[in-house]
Amino acid sequence: MENEIATLAFKQSDTRMTTLYKPAQNWFVGDVDLNFDADRMLFSSIGTQNRWQVFEIKADGTGLRQVSKGAAPDVDNYDPMYLPDGRIIFDSSATFQGVPCVGGKDYVANLHIMNADGTGVRRLCFDQDNDWCPVMLPNGRVMYLRWEYTDSAHYFSRVLMSMNPDGTGQTEFYGSDSYWPNSLFYARPLPGSDTKFVGIISGHHGVRRMGEMVLFDAAKGRQEDSGAIQRIPGYGKPVKGIIKDRLVDDSWPKFLHPYPITDKLFLVAAQLSAKSTWGIYLADIYDNLVLLKQEPGYALFEPLPLRKTTRPPAIVDKVNLSDPNASVYIHNVYSGDGLKGVPRGTVKSLRVFQYEYAYRNMGGHYYVGMEGPWDVRRIIGTVPVCEDGSAMFKIPANRPVAVQPLDAHGQALQQMRSWFVGMPGENVSCVGCHEKQNQSTALTVASAARMEPVLPTPWHGPKRGFSFLREVQPVLDQYCVGCHDGQGQAAGRPNFAITNVITTSPSLRVI
Repeated sequence: MENEIATLAFKQSDTRMTTLYKPAQNWFVGDVDLNFDADRMLFSSIGTQNRWQVFEIKADGTGLRQVSKGAAPDVDNYDPMYLPDGRIIFDSSATFQGVPCVGGKDYVANLHIMNADGTGVRRLCFDQDNDWCPVMLPNGRVMYLRWEYTDSAHYFSRVLMSMNPDGTGQTEFYGSDSYWPNSLFYARPLPGSDTKFVGIISGHHGVRRMGEMVLFDAAKGRQEDSGAIQRIPGYGKPVKGIIKDRLVDDSWPKFLHPYPITDKLFLVAAQLSAKSTWGIYLADIYDNLVLLKQEPGYALFEPLPLRKTTRPPAIVDKVNLSDPNASVYIHNVYSGDGLKGVPRGTVKSLRVFQYEYAYRNMGGHYYVGMEGPWDVRRIIGTVPVCEDGSAMFKIPANRPVAVQPLDAHGQALQQMRSWFVGMPGENVSCVGCHEKQNQSTALTVASAARMEPVLPTPWHGPKRGFSFLREVQPVLDQYCVGCHDGQGQAAGRPNFAITNVITTSPSLRVI
């Protein structure tokens, strides 16, 4: 087994490949992302601490450097992507979370951002499980795949997402609340389109990441097969979503790493049958599949045209890193399918809570919920809902937060079955509850006039029963952490000064 990055002039099938980079040891090299000027590329390989690190090399094979600092002995950094302003988005396991279904033995990596020199690292995504395959959209946003089991069907839980490069505006792109596709790996936009893309459809269990090559248009629909345009091969045939766990195990040919040359022509890695070798092919929407290069005994992956591409617009950062909070505006809780059939005026408040994910080597199927919810919920409090169905309130930034609509008796009418996150200082907004993303609505006068977000009212349990914040936190403050407040401390004493709460009230302290 050998690993290398190679170049190939594919006008002739017998053209020899030229090695651009080959590691000194037989380490994997992959996740290649070419700079917009085609003069440099990022990739993942083993670096300092014998961990995955982000590397950069010039297109002529010179100037190799490790970008990620790699100071931590137990953190992997990989799957990098250039941003138009020169910064880099990448995956990092610095979350110290573990995938719950395997007891936390697989370590979770979420998307982070860093400067071109590896400094200024900041976490962007706060997901239960892994993020994958970040790629730029023509409009300057970032598209990526999010894996989560949070209150969703566990075999159908990988949702294509998009966000601004600074982490604001995180929203579904395709597949939320859908049973097909199970996962959508290596999605890339078609040239010049913000809604059309190609991706690899795969199952949850079964073969890894490989699968069927399908074209989509999110403008036609974002759930199930509503936005599926065509399977390749499959010209002229409708795409029908099949609800199945091991979705593509018996489907051939299998594909990986599609790259759109035009809206009809694609570079792709393909294996035509179980006995075939992975090679690089030129595929089109008319079912033509032309072999460009195949090497007996080797697998060829990740084809990229070595050419300049259009640099998307650089979206200016909207975060305010000095603000520990974010503001949430819900236009009308009765909009969308979440509260379909619930009479207007029934919802009096929203319960706001956050998910606490399991750490490495922790968690599992039966610790929190029996084959159901796998995460602890921490109730932040409740916020009022106006007569017109609108609500505006504060949440802690950088926290996975969800809401439950409550009636006049404090009884839940629905569960969000997902979550949202606000970056520091961000204004998060939505139309309603489980509304379709292509849906919009005009602001009412009452909603527009109500612009000041409220702080959640802390929850103290039924009939002011047990409360951690009221019963336990004062004991911790008095005997454990109160003297670690950053005031007049002896040299070297840890400072536990609170910075991640939505109010200065001691009753909302978090440790």
